[in-house]
Amino acid sequence: MRRFPASSAEFVPAPRARSDWATLKALLPYLWTYKWRVALALASLIAAKLANVGVPLILKHLIDHLSVKVSDPAALIVLPAGLLIAYGALRLSTTLFTELREYTFARVTQRAVRTIALKVFRHLHSLSLRFHLNRQTGGMTRDIERGTRGVSSLVSYTLFSILPTLVEIGLVIGYLAWHYDIWFSLITAGALVTYIVFTVSVTEWRTHFRRTMNELDSRASTRAVDSLINYETVKYFGNEDYEAQRYDEGLRRYETAAVRSQTSLSLLNSGQSAIIAIAVSLILWRAALGVASGAMSLGDLVLVNSFMIQLYVPLNFLGVIYREIKQSLADMERLFSLLDQHREVADKADAPVLVARGGQVRFSHVNFSYEPNRQILFDVDFTIDAGTTTAVVGHSGSGKSTLGRLLFRFYDVDDGAVLIDGQEVREITQTSLRKTIGIVPQDTVLFNDTIAYNIGYGKPGATQTEIVSAARAAYIHDFIESLPDGYATRVGERGLKLSGGEKQRVAIARTLLKHPAILIFDEATSALDTKAEQSIQAQLKDIARDRTTLVIAHRLSTVVDAAQILVMDRGRIVERGTHSQLLAADGVYAQMWARQQARPDASIGEELGNEARAMSVS
Repeated sequence: MRRFPASSAEFVPAPRARSDWATLKALLPYLWTYKWRVALALASLIAAKLANVGVPLILKHLIDHLSVKVSDPAALIVLPAGLLIAYGALRLSTTLFTELREYTFARVTQRAVRTIALKVFRHLHSLSLRFHLNRQTGGMTRDIERGTRGVSSLVSYTLFSILPTLVEIGLVIGYLAWHYDIWFSLITAGALVTYIVFTVSVTEWRTHFRRTMNELDSRASTRAVDSLINYETVKYFGNEDYEAQRYDEGLRRYETAAVRSQTSLSLLNSGQSAIIAIAVSLILWRAALGVASGAMSLGDLVLVNSFMIQLYVPLNFLGVIYREIKQSLADMERLFSLLDQHREVADKADAPVLVARGGQVRFSHVNFSYEPNRQILFDVDFTIDAGTTTAVVGHSGSGKSTLGRLLFRFYDVDDGAVLIDGQEVREITQTSLRKTIGIVPQDTVLFNDTIAYNIGYGKPGATQTEIVSAARAAYIHDFIESLPDGYATRVGERGLKLSGGEKQRVAIARTLLKHPAILIFDEATSALDTKAEQSIQAQLKDIARDRTTLVIAHRLSTVVDAAQILVMDRGRIVERGTHSQLLAADGVYAQMWARQQARPDASIGEELGNEARAMSVS
């Protein structure tokens, strides 16, 4: 088996971005929208616990009554019957109020989960391209999944477990203090304080194990998703074992963290059980002494024992719930941290919509950097008149595609301005801007859905007739009809079931359906062979007619008819003019043209690379 170098650095969890209280504070507004439901749920909770505490009281009176001799047998029968009915009624009331609480609060919980998930989803789409180029899809989706589940768990555990238990503990301690020796309430309160302190201390100590598990789980998921998305690349290089090793490395670290987490959990459970056992034993010892001395009846002993049994289960479960709450908070922390991501490109509060009046595009002395120490564009200045085509040529890394990203406002310029019909793109809404622009990219990525869905994506809600019309205009209708499932054919992950030319035609149809005033062809045919490119190029010229068009070119032969050709090198426009003017100037463009005529299949990148090498030699 081949061996690949592995990182020697151990994985270190990211530092926490917010406290637990900050996370809870972020959640509360989503719950408070349904104030009356929250109030009714709390009232039902208190009523259920009052009924639950009343059950042992009825049981005490029942036993006390049956333990004494009564001269009238009829009274012996009538009174227990009434107590039995009350006992059953309280039992039923406990269940009914509990279910009423669950029913009342169900909509609050689910609506909060839905609202938060939708807000995160919208926020992620509002973030800049820079964020999405750096993100890891697999890990982020797991963070969202765990976070939304954590919201539901936190609300459920807090309202349905922690709060009811605390209410019941308060009622029990109050009753014991009022009716019996002070030692009963002191033992109960002391056990409660010791239990809480122990649980919180140990849980805080072991919380980092859970957080580490979350980080490692996200990392393993990221590796798995990334590997599966790039299935073909893995196969090309025969790296199945390598990918399995990388995935297993993440699983191994997760396994180690999980074992540590489980070991610490066993320690916590043992300590909690010991505290409860000691407390119950002390309570029964005091009750037995009271019965022996005559200060307490047999019913009092049963009452105290019943209180302890009722408290034992929820109090023991309180530790589990607390741990789950801490886990939910850790999961929600990552979810809300996504909402904390800064929106690098945001609309102004009063931004108007774009009013297109022909679609003139102007780059006015634009400077731009992806990173502070890496400037991409230098004083780029040009105008695309409405209804005309401007082509941009240059080697890879010269800044061609950056022009399209700035026009779409995926980023904001550092200096200068980008304008459409005299309106600066930073001053208008991004939605109206992007409705005006259509693009056919070099790498067409399709959704894992049907062909009809992918074409219709250019205009959500488009009719089947409109979709077919767009497909006809893109010369792909006949191909679609030849498929067994026609327009219902699924294209696979990223459209891998279609060839490059077929995907490009789907992209053209999608753009035609959008009917934009401005078009961008970002090396739209560079991945195709010459024959396919010539076929699609004719269609691109048809849809560009009478539209403002920016063509980022791959082969010079595809832009000879452009009204203006810009030659870019290292972020600067080094030449501009029509095809004939640039040839007459006998500069960089003319040399590239001569080389491509000699080698028709050569790309611009190759030609400029040859130019650079030739210049370095000379």
